[in-house]
Amino acid sequence: MNSPANRLDASATRPSQSSYAERNTAYWQRNLAVCVFGSFTTLVSLSMLLPFLPLYVEQLGASSPAAVVQWSGVAFGATFFGTAVTAPLWGRLANRYGRKPMLVRAAIGMAVVMSLIGVARNVTDLVTLRLVAGLIGGYASASIVMIGTQAPRERAGWALGVLSVGALAGNLIGPLVGGFLPGWVGIRGTFFVGGAMIAVAAVATLLLVREDFDKAVDAQHRLAAKASTRVSVNRAVIPALLVTAMMVLLANMSIEPIITVYIGQLGVPHAQLARVAGVVMAASAFGSMLTAPRLGALADRVGGWNVIIGCLIATALVMLPQAFVTHWWQLALLRGVMGMTIAGLLPSIAKLVRQSVDESQSGTTLGYLQSAQFSGQVVGPLIGGQIGAHLGLQPVFFVTGLLLVGCAGLNYWVRSRHAEAARSLA
Repeated sequence: MNSPANRLDASATRPSQSSYAERNTAYWQRNLAVCVFGSFTTLVSLSMLLPFLPLYVEQLGASSPAAVVQWSGVAFGATFFGTAVTAPLWGRLANRYGRKPMLVRAAIGMAVVMSLIGVARNVTDLVTLRLVAGLIGGYASASIVMIGTQAPRERAGWALGVLSVGALAGNLIGPLVGGFLPGWVGIRGTFFVGGAMIAVAAVATLLLVREDFDKAVDAQHRLAAKASTRVSVNRAVIPALLVTAMMVLLANMSIEPIITVYIGQLGVPHAQLARVAGVVMAASAFGSMLTAPRLGALADRVGGWNVIIGCLIATALVMLPQAFVTHWWQLALLRGVMGMTIAGLLPSIAKLVRQSVDESQSGTTLGYLQSAQFSGQVVGPLIGGQIGAHLGLQPVFFVTGLLLVGCAGLNYWVRSRHAEAARSLA
């Protein structure tokens, strides 16, 4: 008799019953190239407004200098807040409907919203549209979910490191583009150019990205995962990884609100402050671009936990001397080295998430990972600004360094506990 159970047993031997990563083995490298391009273009478009954001806010009706600063900060942070809120939702939907639809949704949504920012009537419109861009966008986050679940486990660290280069390069190049593009097409026209860039990424994603997604098969993997003792044990590490992901951006952004003031105390002339501050800020992203793929590959060889703990301690050690620099170029050099040490964290964290949960749940978990990361981008400037205002600028570096050391201790403890649990099950 051909019962449902017998049909299920027979279907288990078909190639379609293989895991999501196995079904997409032939596609992940091409998808990685498209995702790097898409992450680069979307983040160039999102970050290029930094040099002229106060000017646009003033053009939209903010009259006093205090109002310009306040609305500029709110408008800038709104996108990251929106992404932090919805990243877990998009990750869950990626598990249900596939990773490619989430990429296309993010690209098309961001292209439309970016263009609409160019016709904003007031600062409320600007903040609202920046928030919507975060809520419906997140191409870079969707890329991490796709590549993090498609790349072979033994190469996931390298692949995620390469993917992060696209995002880092976008954040590095964006402000440079925003520095001269308004002079050619005007401030409003710059947003239309940004929307067109993202539209190109949307078309490339639609035409070039390939995905073998089988909802029924992945649902069977999900049911099997619920009965897996190994998966339930591994889930104990997820909170520590989420905290660490938040610390990456918190450490990098804690000094950003006061970096121009700090550089001014180093003797840089007022007329050169903006240019020098831009160089110092870019140094961290440039350093990360140099080492992210290498540290991701190192995590593939020696393990993600070792790279995370080492990078946290190294970043803390590089953070401390930044409080004692006497020239701006010393700060730029140290920020560049810090970018090199911190670059291994996110690829290693995503790799461990991939190893710690069943792939049917990896999209949702990686979504929470992105939410934690962007939370750090919001919390970091708040902490740095408050410490700088009440305790002085140097304590910002000390507090951030101590937080990094504490996070390294947390990861060491969780790694030890996880290793003991794994041995007890062996």
